[in-house]
Amino acid sequence: MKTIDLRSDTVTTPSAAMRRAISEAEVGDDVFEGDPTVKKLEDRVAKILGHEAALYVPSGTMANQVSLRMLTSPGDEILCERGTHIVNYEVAAASALSGVQLTPIDAPNGILTPDLIEPFIRPENIHHPNTAVIAVENTHNRAGGRVYPMELLRDIGDLARKNSLKYYLDGARIWNAAAFHGVSPSAIAEEFDAVSVCFSKGLGAPVGSAVVSSRDMIKKARRIRKMLGGGMRQVGIIAAAALYALENNFKRIAEDHRRAGILATRLAESGIFEIDPHEVQTNIVVIGLPAQLKLDTFIDKLKSNGLLVVPFGRARIRAVAHLNVDDNDISRAAEILVETAKTEI
Repeated sequence: MKTIDLRSDTVTTPSAAMRRAISEAEVGDDVFEGDPTVKKLEDRVAKILGHEAALYVPSGTMANQVSLRMLTSPGDEILCERGTHIVNYEVAAASALSGVQLTPIDAPNGILTPDLIEPFIRPENIHHPNTAVIAVENTHNRAGGRVYPMELLRDIGDLARKNSLKYYLDGARIWNAAAFHGVSPSAIAEEFDAVSVCFSKGLGAPVGSAVVSSRDMIKKARRIRKMLGGGMRQVGIIAAAALYALENNFKRIAEDHRRAGILATRLAESGIFEIDPHEVQTNIVVIGLPAQLKLDTFIDKLKSNGLLVVPFGRARIRAVAHLNVDDNDISRAAEILVETAKTEI
């Protein structure tokens, strides 16, 4: 029996064409800035995102932490939404590694607005941390892949500039946000002082992220990456996969959104789960479970029936569409969810 893996869009495996790109990659020593494939990737992603320069890093967490350290000094404060990745999934790295304070703000559906942010911007005071950065996550994972409206991103940017703050985007899934709006990624990224993007989410590369910003900032980021242990040598081997993903897998992302919508609709039609298909904007489907279903037991039953999902808070699970699943997989996933729930209720 085939197992359908919807745990994340990070579970994808390289295609034959991507593996060829890996095997044929021209490489050099990237710590000496001598890897031509890495240089090509960095130039390409900077251009796509409308910034001067980019830096390739091993992971999304490192991309965020390099960026936050690059934009701050110890004792500074970063304003962000409470459910963001930097608050919940990075082992308190901002405080442990950079000596900065994250100040989480509660926001409906995970989406900050200027009105919510402005009261948290501190006036200069010897007793207070220095408010230095406004950070947003787009798309927002814990909010179910929700996308920031374009006008709202501009309004928050205006607030940041008005208060001389840096504006940072955790754009791990910026590709999904761009596909949702039908715009180029640069239309979103150019608003920010720095942006991180992920090649292993949505685009299907096996590893890697990037930070984009000004040339001066990226020069600083390169030193920070080295400090954090992210200096790599003949890394063009994996950068080639990221470059292939960037050039070949962006246009198909709307298919993931369509399939996530199909899954949500079929689950809603069952009448068993708490889910509104209209709230599913991208490739992430958050599914509320009825009280009769015990979370861990239900996930184990799904696994035994050929479907992998992850817990996503109390009485919720998450399923993510990606390039390694097709329409038949999504239909079967919906059937497994419904049939398994019926046997457990």
